Amino acid sequence: MDEHALIAAARRGDAQAFNKLILQHQTLVYNVAYRVLHDSDAAADATQDAFISAFRALRGFRGGSFKAWLLRIVTNAGYDQLRAAKRRPSTSLDDMLVDPDHSATLMDEAESPEEYAVRQDLSRAIQHGLDGLPPDQKMTVILSDIQGLSYEEVAEATGVSLGTVKSRLSRGRARLRDSMQQQPELLPRRYRPVGR
Repeated sequence: MDEHALIAAARRGDAQAFNKLILQHQTLVYNVAYRVLHDSDAAADATQDAFISAFRALRGFRGGSFKAWLLRIVTNAGYDQLRAAKRRPSTSLDDMLVDPDHSATLMDEAESPEEYAVRQDLSRAIQHGLDGLPPDQKMTVILSDIQGLSYEEVAEATGVSLGTVKSRLSRGRARLRDSMQQQPELLPRRYRPVGR
């Protein structure tokens, strides 16, 4: 069954059809939530909240890109969690005991420990650069450059015009580039500033 048929069936109340839609999009939705929230539990919660909200609002879906519609919902769920966290900040005891950046399952056996360490440093530098962007630019860069959505899908997911997407992407990329050039040793040689 194609996506349009699944959406039509889900709109009629077919929970199995909606579950199939979830299976098709859950990885992408979770990845976007994780990039916004930087916490796997919070991202899982935002993903679940987004799918519940999508199920409740499915009758109001007016067509277009279902993926972009879902990403708009999860983006809003992520920002809701960030706003709530600012009102009541807390630190998890589990987070204090475990290094969240370490995962043996992410290490490539062909990769040396030094290469792994450099890749992890680069990943942290990129995330730091993303965190320094205004929220609208950050989300645009995540959706376009990390998740690979087209400009049109980003526009639909964020609810702005195509020109605004291009402008935010240009400004966000420039700020991210400037941030990354503060640590040129982490960049692959072909991306390092000339003269270093």
